Amino acid sequence: MANETATLAAYVANLKFEDIPQHVLERAKVLTLDFLGSAIRARRDAESTPSLLKMLEALALDGKGDSTVFGDNKTWTPAVAALLNGALGHSLDFDDTHADSSLHPSAPVVPAAFAVGELVGASGRDVLTAIVAGYEVCCRLGNALDPTSHYARGFHPTATAGTYGAAAAAAKLFGLSKDQIIAAFGVSGSQAAGSLQFLVNGSWNKRYQVGAAAMNGVIAATLARNDFVGSTEAVEGKHGLLVGYSDNAHPDKAVAGLGNVYETMKIGVKPYPSCRYTHAALDALIAMRREHNLTPDQIKRVEIGLHRNGITLTGDAATKRHPTSIVGGQFSMFFTGAVALDQGRFGWDDYGRLGDSAVDALADKFDVVQDDRLEVGRTHPFGARVSITTDDGVHERLYADPSGEPNSFPDAQAMQQKFLTLARPVLNGRADQLADAILSLERFDRVEKATQLGRQ
Repeated sequence: MANETATLAAYVANLKFEDIPQHVLERAKVLTLDFLGSAIRARRDAESTPSLLKMLEALALDGKGDSTVFGDNKTWTPAVAALLNGALGHSLDFDDTHADSSLHPSAPVVPAAFAVGELVGASGRDVLTAIVAGYEVCCRLGNALDPTSHYARGFHPTATAGTYGAAAAAAKLFGLSKDQIIAAFGVSGSQAAGSLQFLVNGSWNKRYQVGAAAMNGVIAATLARNDFVGSTEAVEGKHGLLVGYSDNAHPDKAVAGLGNVYETMKIGVKPYPSCRYTHAALDALIAMRREHNLTPDQIKRVEIGLHRNGITLTGDAATKRHPTSIVGGQFSMFFTGAVALDQGRFGWDDYGRLGDSAVDALADKFDVVQDDRLEVGRTHPFGARVSITTDDGVHERLYADPSGEPNSFPDAQAMQQKFLTLARPVLNGRADQLADAILSLERFDRVEKATQLGRQ
């Protein structure tokens, strides 16, 4: 390990809008828009939202501020806005994913960038620069942690590495020096937390801990701005992130190609509101259903092969076969696969089919197994093998990648339509105005002129 913390801090401090290639900026805007669609719909629909708001009220943390919570009708203080936007944007499990690190970059980074951007009166260009800085930091740290090892230790990388990404975005907007950013990363190391225990009972921890990562990143950068002494070597130190959170860390991946290779361009988007490990299988099931004119009564057995990470998150038959909560459904290959095979599609409103007898009966025909072919020689673990047995024989497909990865990234029109489908029921006509504003964010001299369009 060789000064990864300081190297990343220097990168964040020195990054300029003009340094970032245009195609990277365009991708960052589209990813931001995609995240905001989920946040806006979750403000209205996510079943965990009332609890979050009641907690803030009970603790007198619901005071008025100047920061936007998207889909809400009031403004909040910056740290609370980061918390809420992060938790809301991750609640539908419809937000973006960086395959190599197996984390959701926008969920901690974008809320931190908007919260501090509004606080300091930043321009759209400033906020976009901060978002790219945050993406690069959290994705690279996720790579360095090694997601398979990190998951095996029971950690959720969006909440752990994501805290550093949020701190990077906030620090950039505060204009912190390299040494101040090192201090912010030092504080982040004490706040990086996120357990996979939510998988056991479909709890709401996953949403909250990502919002907490966004908030903690804002707090870490604000402390550093005010001369707080944070620990050094928070990434590579003897008690740092890579030592404490992984048994197979790759420190070189934190800084490899930094400034030349943009991990931002490796971020994919979701066609389905569920764990990314289900998506390749859902693509295959929907395609095979259509091509073979399959109906549920024809199906004798379905076998889904996944990477071992996918088994950990979505494939435990004892707890995942018949989920009773939305979070349980989001992390069930059985439920999502059965719905997709039953009706040829899967969307947010389909969680209304939890407990549906037809879906449960079809889920009983599913087996989810580890498939070593999805580990050997592959750059990321999101592929799937699907075998469907009918009276006519066995139909099998292997999908190396789910749709929405960089090699099949949707065009701008499709991304805008996904956003509008989620946001229009909450914002009505202002959804279109917000979409136009985010997709041209660099033209705003003050970012709040854009973000205020996201208030209900």
